[in-house]
Amino acid sequence: MADGRGPDVASGQRSGDGRRRNPVPQSFQTRLTFAFMAVVALTLTLVAPVIVVRLDDFFRHQEETRLKERSDATAAIIVRAIVDTMGNRKAVVWTDPATGTSTLAPAVRTLLTDAGLLQLVTDQVAQATVRVQFGPATQETDGMMVPDPDPNLTFVASMRVPPTSPQKPDPAISPVTSALGRANDGGDWGVVIELSDPYTSRASTLATITGLLLVMAGAAFLVAVLVAAFLAHRFTVPITRLTEASRRLAEGDLASRVATDELSSGTLELRAVSTQFNQMADRLEESVSIIRRDRDRSRDFLADVSHELRTPIAAMRTFVELLQGPAGLDPAARAEFLDSSAVQLDRLDWLAQNLLELSKLDSGLVLLDLRPDDIRGTIESAVEQQLASAERKGIGLTVALPDRPLRISHDPPRIGQVVTNLVGNALKFTERGGEVHVIARAEPDGGARIEVRDTGVGIPTAELPLVFDRFYRGTALNEARSAGSGLGLSIVKSILDMHHGTIAVESRVGRGTRFVVTLPRDPREVDEVDAQAPDPPGDAAATAPARALSHPDEPKVDVSSPTGDPAVHHDQAPLTETSGPAETTTTPAPERSLPHP
Repeated sequence: MADGRGPDVASGQRSGDGRRRNPVPQSFQTRLTFAFMAVVALTLTLVAPVIVVRLDDFFRHQEETRLKERSDATAAIIVRAIVDTMGNRKAVVWTDPATGTSTLAPAVRTLLTDAGLLQLVTDQVAQATVRVQFGPATQETDGMMVPDPDPNLTFVASMRVPPTSPQKPDPAISPVTSALGRANDGGDWGVVIELSDPYTSRASTLATITGLLLVMAGAAFLVAVLVAAFLAHRFTVPITRLTEASRRLAEGDLASRVATDELSSGTLELRAVSTQFNQMADRLEESVSIIRRDRDRSRDFLADVSHELRTPIAAMRTFVELLQGPAGLDPAARAEFLDSSAVQLDRLDWLAQNLLELSKLDSGLVLLDLRPDDIRGTIESAVEQQLASAERKGIGLTVALPDRPLRISHDPPRIGQVVTNLVGNALKFTERGGEVHVIARAEPDGGARIEVRDTGVGIPTAELPLVFDRFYRGTALNEARSAGSGLGLSIVKSILDMHHGTIAVESRVGRGTRFVVTLPRDPREVDEVDAQAPDPPGDAAATAPARALSHPDEPKVDVSSPTGDPAVHHDQAPLTETSGPAETTTTPAPERSLPHP
């Protein structure tokens, strides 16, 4: 069977570089076929002779038993014929006392030879060479008559009738003897009959069976070759296909898989290997896709950073060039350009800080200091930092907190940054006279829910899935949206991912936006995170407002605080949600607000 190595391999010749090639076939299919054929051939070689030997022993024993029966019959016929001829008074064999020589009665000799009794018995009964010896007999203690044959009283007769097919003389059959003694008034006598070279069909039967065994062995070997080739092909085809899939995968075809219909036809081990290969390929393709996405995102990130940095730098370059010209001599123009340059420097500093913060969050350099604290203080402190900005812009800012501790394991500075960014975003996109509400409440599973709702310009439906992308600022619906850096919500999402939390956004153009943040009781106890959509407001249920959910890509929690579980919500009163415009009904809660000017 060809294995792709050429005839010089099979003969063990040297290759072109002088090294001796291995004569053993390297193909697994060829090796498996040869091994199966060798096993079958060895089995037939060992079993066939054993079968022939056992059959030979069986037939030999059977023929010897039959020969013994014919020997006894021959002895009985000869003795009966002599008794009928001589009677019990005449001596058949007598011995001369002086010389000790035994003599056979002439009538007996005549009966055996001239009358043809011996030849008749040989041809018809014995069917073998018959040797007859006469002699005196003695009686043993058990009453048996034991003849003492005299070699001088021996008669031999051979078969004159030709054997019938498939019989022939069989010298391999051991001679058998039968002894028969007879008491006589003229002297006890006996006869010993020996039969040899009988006519048997043992040899021809054994030869026929041996030939049949050879034919069957040849047929069995041929079938074994076919079965071995089939099984080897069946075993190696999945391996070959797995090899081809591996080769394509190595060449860059990440979609290369072992077909699922081939998995069910292979052995358990091959199915397991193929399944593991497909899983490995899936993970590899997913990893490469992630790497490519990260690469693309890095390129986009660098391009966005370059663009963001280029804008204030270009503005400051323009101001410097103007100040170097005639405008530098005008005190009012110089003051204006210097103030504008200071604004651009502040923007650069703010942008650098945000980029550094986002880089730390993405690289895992930030370790969460998880503390089982009351999150109400964190939220209230973050909202208070925005009161001055809300007052300056003429926007009402309120916060509603539960009247009982809302204790979860969290990093207070990071969660405060989340609330600050969300409230700052809401103030930025809300016009004078609008309102921003911050509401916190407990979740049934022991976590916390923070909602930031405004009455600002809103976000178009098509832009909702993009609001958490870096540097995305959306369409220029207003000045504030186009002036931002687009990093605030990206930082929020990264912090929530580290806390195994979720964030969802719901918005309507001209009606406002609502962000809902959910935090688990303890990030260390969370395996999978499912983002929850905000509760639909009562006045918008029929119109199905657009929503965008932000799922954590992969939970990443690094903690520096002790891992003991905090006591959470031991004394918290149940909170319910109304069907109104996303308000919460609680027991009287402390509220901080800035009235409209």
